[in-house]
Amino acid sequence: MKVKNRESLETLKDLLEYSSEKYASKMMNAFVGDKPISYREFGEKVSNLRKVLKSLGIEHGDKVAIYTHNTPKYSVIYFAVVSMGAIAVPLLPDFSSTEVENILNHSESKMLFVTKRLKYKVDPIDLPELKIRIDIDTFSVYENRNDKNIVESVDKEVLPDDIASIVYTSGTTGKSKGVMLTHHNLIAQLRMVIKIQPVDENSVFLSILPLPHAYEGSLGFLLPIFGGASVYYLEKSPTPAILLPAMQRVKPTHILTVPLISEKIFKTNILAKFNKNVITRYLYKTNVGRKLLHRIAGKKLYKTFGGRLVFFGIGGAKLDYYTERFLYEAKFPYAIGYGLTETSPLLTAALTHNVKPGSAGFKLEEVDMKINDVNDRGIGELWIKSPSLMKGYYKEQELTDMVITPDGWFKTGDLVKVNSTGRIYIKGRLKNVILTSTGENIYPEDIESLINNFKFVQESLVVEQKGKLVAMVKINYEELESQYNKFKEELQNKIEENYRELEKNIEELKQEIQLYVNSKVNRFSQISAVIVLPCASDFEKTSTMKIKRYLYA
Repeated sequence: MKVKNRESLETLKDLLEYSSEKYASKMMNAFVGDKPISYREFGEKVSNLRKVLKSLGIEHGDKVAIYTHNTPKYSVIYFAVVSMGAIAVPLLPDFSSTEVENILNHSESKMLFVTKRLKYKVDPIDLPELKIRIDIDTFSVYENRNDKNIVESVDKEVLPDDIASIVYTSGTTGKSKGVMLTHHNLIAQLRMVIKIQPVDENSVFLSILPLPHAYEGSLGFLLPIFGGASVYYLEKSPTPAILLPAMQRVKPTHILTVPLISEKIFKTNILAKFNKNVITRYLYKTNVGRKLLHRIAGKKLYKTFGGRLVFFGIGGAKLDYYTERFLYEAKFPYAIGYGLTETSPLLTAALTHNVKPGSAGFKLEEVDMKINDVNDRGIGELWIKSPSLMKGYYKEQELTDMVITPDGWFKTGDLVKVNSTGRIYIKGRLKNVILTSTGENIYPEDIESLINNFKFVQESLVVEQKGKLVAMVKINYEELESQYNKFKEELQNKIEENYRELEKNIEELKQEIQLYVNSKVNRFSQISAVIVLPCASDFEKTSTMKIKRYLYA
């Protein structure tokens, strides 16, 4: 084909043809430690698989589900599907069998690509629409219930307004919704993002978030292809034992992550070390000392990440203030973004040169926004218009009409405040706001931010129970035990004594948390009780590590 100017690309099929020719000899993707395929090889693999899909009866508009952990093969499958006008339905690997069955049924997926590691979840599923199943590891068809005499259809033109993907949310509110993203939505998103964060053939991404999520799917998957970058994937979960050697080997320039990962690094690795030593603990209490320690720790962290990082993107949820303060004072090359699956996803961003702790940055150039129903604190619901805004929720017109006004404004459901310079501050979800009997609005995320920075607390959730605020807290038991240094000595002889002592310390900690929080908030936001999750329990979370509030409200 004749290579188009990147600005003239209209569909993901255009992007495939453009990138496989423009960056033909450049390395595209691989597992860490493997030799990457080139963009030319990528284009050839996509073309070959597309022929297979056609021979199996897949046509323009058919839905094809992809159920796998991160793998370089995902890119081949995804582009083979969307470049022929079919619709990709990516499934998060942590979806349960029930969730997968519901999504396959709701989406009317005709074909399913699944990896061996996840086959046990889908093998029992029997749906009339699901005709073909393909093993991702071998690209072999292991079930085909389609008609034997298939006549290949004539190729239809892929149009910008065609649906490229239906992304099913794993949201904090329960029921998954199928977000219809068009080719135009996704291309528009790439154009907006690359203007503020350049990506080119020298960029190297290390992918640690699940590809089916809109955040990684757009910015960690499609954006590198848009810029001709290379991407490396982990074959196992990104634990420190896997991630640290990978970063040294790949030496990435770009990483996308979620707040929980950054917060864990800060609390367990950095802050804990500062508090171990009497001198550093004293220094850390002063502004000058804290900034100096942050700068030293930041340099070490930068080397740990491979020493080439230019973009450490954090999104998917609000970042804890104190963790961000560390990154800011450490001069770490982090960036903050805000968006939703429905907007492909990015709407606002702050890059290394204009970050400010607590802020989600500024709106992207082509995004229009207004704040609806502003209260006396200057907080209201964010409404937006954007070329990256979804076509709607699949088979949910009534739900679509509830969030998109007749004149095209999308109600994000997020409460924000905007200052005089246009800098945006996310205050929480509209649905999460707790209305007291006296008519006061309580923003639980603000209280949780306080609790999460208390010693030994990993994370928390503030809910309303019988008209009162209750804080549910996950304790870092390892740190608590280490602090008191009693529970592992002579354990066999003192189990009961140690257990009682641990219980006593947890009760004291609960009281400390309650007193601390209530000294920092107004009388309407006082918490009446603290509930500690059992040692082996965790909050159930979405793929971007946000707590599923609906399970606890």
